[in-house]
Amino acid sequence: MPQATLVVDHFHLVQPANQTLTEVRRRVTVTHRGRKGSREWELRNRLTRSAARMRGEHVDALLDELSNLPRVIGAPITVAWNAKEDLLDLLATARTRPDREQVRDLLYRFSRRCADADLPELRRLATTVETWWPEILAFLHTGITNVGSEGTHRVVKTITRHAYGFRTPGNQRLRTRCASTRRVRGHLDAR
Repeated sequence: MPQATLVVDHFHLVQPANQTLTEVRRRVTVTHRGRKGSREWELRNRLTRSAARMRGEHVDALLDELSNLPRVIGAPITVAWNAKEDLLDLLATARTRPDREQVRDLLYRFSRRCADADLPELRRLATTVETWWPEILAFLHTGITNVGSEGTHRVVKTITRHAYGFRTPGNQRLRTRCASTRRVRGHLDAR
């Protein structure tokens, strides 16, 4: 398939962005405070949620909580959170037919924040985005994703794990086929 265009799915960028934020939070927490019982540890789930899916007052409360932390802890976490949100803003332009200037500005904002932060985790994330940029740009322009095949693959792996005790490989394959074709047969909700 010489004419094929490689595309990086947005899921495969959001996941490392959230992982980067988690690594920054863990590193500064362990370095300066200890492990459990700290406020930044309690905020860990809210930090990985997208600000676009949160109400404005919840985003403001999160940023207030981060600013109330000691500066050596709160500042790196806030910078990492902002970099993650910049990347999510860039990925949100998929399927909207973004023009070159809009993509350029969002990419520059993300790259500038990563460069100014001087955090090794953000440098690694920025390097990943730079390495895969042609494929990311193809996703932004086409909006093509493999979310359907990823979901089916997850169902197959789960069913295979559950069917481990089957003695006959044919029964295991039949169970996997039934589970992965439910929607076609009308048994799954279309939500």
